[in-house]
Amino acid sequence: MRATSILLHGFRYRFVCAATSLVVAASSVVIAAPFARAQNCDREPTGTQTSDYNLAFTVPQNLMPDSRFADRSATIRVHRVSPTYARGKCPGVQNLATVLVHGRAQPGSTTFDLRAQDAAGGSLSLQEALARAGIDTFAPDLLGYGRSTRFEDGLDDPANASLPGYGPGDTCATPAAGCDKTRNANIFPLNQQARYLGDGITPPIEGLGVNPLQGELRPHKSHTYFANIDVWVRDIMQVIDDAIAKAQPRANKVVLLGYSFGGPRVARTLYRLGEQADRKVSQLVFVDSLFNRLPGQTTDVNLPTEEAQLPPVDRSTSFPLNISPTGGWDPISPGREPACAGRIPAGAPQALKQQVLELDPLGASWGGSDAELPTGVLRSPTFTLYGWNPTVAATFDQPTLILHGAEDLPAPLVNADNMFNALTSVTNKAVVKVECGSHFMPAEGCDPTRSSRCDDGIPDTIPYGQTSQVWAGPHSTAAAAVAEWVKRGTFNSKECGRFRVNASGIVNEEAPTGCPGA
Repeated sequence: MRATSILLHGFRYRFVCAATSLVVAASSVVIAAPFARAQNCDREPTGTQTSDYNLAFTVPQNLMPDSRFADRSATIRVHRVSPTYARGKCPGVQNLATVLVHGRAQPGSTTFDLRAQDAAGGSLSLQEALARAGIDTFAPDLLGYGRSTRFEDGLDDPANASLPGYGPGDTCATPAAGCDKTRNANIFPLNQQARYLGDGITPPIEGLGVNPLQGELRPHKSHTYFANIDVWVRDIMQVIDDAIAKAQPRANKVVLLGYSFGGPRVARTLYRLGEQADRKVSQLVFVDSLFNRLPGQTTDVNLPTEEAQLPPVDRSTSFPLNISPTGGWDPISPGREPACAGRIPAGAPQALKQQVLELDPLGASWGGSDAELPTGVLRSPTFTLYGWNPTVAATFDQPTLILHGAEDLPAPLVNADNMFNALTSVTNKAVVKVECGSHFMPAEGCDPTRSSRCDDGIPDTIPYGQTSQVWAGPHSTAAAAVAEWVKRGTFNSKECGRFRVNASGIVNEEAPTGCPGA
C-alpha cells in the first residue's frame, strides 16, 4: 500500500492506494490563493495622508449682508486628513467621515490639525488622531477664513477694519473717516485701524495703526458685518455633499462636529437641512460650544431662531474685518492654574502662531509697532449670532456627544448641561466635562514632569482611551471620545449619560438624569 499527498484547491489530500480500493482523506487546510488574498489587507489604518483642495461656487443673491459680493466667484478651502492602509483596506471595514467646523477666529486646519506634540511626543492633531482611528476628516476654512475667499475689497482691505466708536451723543469723533458700532466690543473691538498709534502711556495693542495703515484712518469700502450664520451654512452643506462623494461613508452620512462658535453653525446647518438631515448626518459632536450662556453673562440668553428676530444692536456692527493676535493660549480661572499645571504643551502656542502666519501671508505682513518688523495678525470676519436655542435643539434626533473643558472661560461650562437638557428628542446623548481643559481643550496635554496629577498612582485606573496609566491630557480624551462616538455612538460604552473626566484622565459617571429609564 502506498500513500501520496497533493495540494488541490487549498486542501491537502492524502491518497491511499490499495489493490481493491482508492481511499481519499482530507487532512490539514493550507491557506492558499483565495484565503491569502482575504488576509493580505489591513483592518486598521497603517498611516495617514493630508490633502488640501478648493470647492468653487458663486455667491448667491441675497446671501451676504453686503450685496456687493453677490454673484462673485469664491472658493472654500478644505483640509482633509485620511487614514491609509499599506496593504489596502480589508473588505467589510466601513468608511467613516466627519466634517469639522471651526469657531470664531481660527480656520479649520489650525483648529483641528495643530502640528505640535504633547509631553510624550504624541500628536496634538485631532484630525490625525481620528484618521488613525479609521475616520476620514474634512475641515473647511469657511468663507472669510484661512485660504478661502476673503475678497479684495472685503477682508483683504485693511480699511475695512474698525474705526473709533461714536462719541457722546453719537457725535462722530473722526468725521473724515467715519465711526463704527459693534455688537460686542470684546469679540469685535473698535478702533483697530488706530491701534499702536497710542498715547504713549498705555501699552500698545495689536492693530493696524502702523502696519499697513501708516497712521491713517481710512473709510470702509464695506459698511456692514461680513456674514451671518446662513452664509456659512451654505459652505457647510457644500462640504457635507463633497465629503459624502469622496469618502463614501457608512450609510452615505457624515458626522458633524462643531467647535466653539462652530457649534451654532453646525446646529443651524442641521436645522436648515430639514428633512435632508436624517439622510446626510448620522451624529453630532459639540466641543466647547456656545449655546445659551455667552461669555461674561450670568444668566441664560436664548438666541432667536432667525436673524430678523435679533434686536438692532446685534445687527449694528458696521465693519467686516476683525483683527486678533496670532499667539497666546486661553487662560483658565486663576485659582485653577496650580491644580492644572502642565496643561499647555511646550511649544504649542508657538506652533499655533507659526501655522497661522503660514496660512495667511497677507495677515503675516500686518501688525506691530515697527513698519519693518510686522508681528502678523489673525484676520477673521465679523458676524451675527442666532439660530441655536432650546426650541431648535428640541427638533433634533441625531445621537449627540457634548465635550467641554471644565475650565472653559470663553464658552462657560454651563452651556454643556444646557445643551444636553435641551435635546429632549435625543435619547442617545452624552455630556463629558474634562477637568483642566480650557477653551483649547482639544489641543491640551498633561506634562508629568510639571505635575504629579497626570498619574493618579492607582494601579487599577487607566485614563479613558489609553493603555498607559499616565494621562496624555485633554487632547487624548477628546480624540478618543470623538472616535468612539463616530464608530459606535457611545461614550465609555454608554449610549446616554453624564460624565466627568478628572484631572488624571479618569472617567466618573454622574447621575444619568435626562436618559431613558433614569
